[in-house]
Amino acid sequence: MSEPLYGIPAAMVDSARRVLDAACARGLSIVTAESCTGGLLASLLTDVEGASHAFERGLVVYSAKAKCELLGIAATTIDRCGVVSEDVARAMAEGALLHSDGDVALAITGFAGPGAPGDEAGLVHLACRRRSDGAVWHRECHFGDQGRGPIREAALGVALDLLETALA
Repeated sequence: MSEPLYGIPAAMVDSARRVLDAACARGLSIVTAESCTGGLLASLLTDVEGASHAFERGLVVYSAKAKCELLGIAATTIDRCGVVSEDVARAMAEGALLHSDGDVALAITGFAGPGAPGDEAGLVHLACRRRSDGAVWHRECHFGDQGRGPIREAALGVALDLLETALA
């Protein structure tokens, strides 16, 4: 088992290594589009030695404006569905592929802490999309109001699971 990195549990580091090994074995590269995790997934994937060629790029798109400008998401989609929604997560994954040379995109959007009135703390949507066949996986998670760190870490675990599925 790996040593923990920056407080990330060793089991999660091992999961990241498996994801990168699978991408390397298939000659594929990963791109991330992160909101509530603020680049945590990209950081983890780039901390694993020997697999840098499997990570194409990471985009931190925290604001709605950034999602529109950097990923090409229509503002009307965000207005209609909400910035934390399945539609936006799927659009983020698609936009990440359209604006990169990556083969597999993982997108995360959620409320890691208190949002506006009526927003559910701990609600996170993740989407993973493969360029080759357009296959998309989505997960809606309700992690509860347990604080930013635990929610971000839980989202990271789901993201790695989705990436493993997409790379299988």
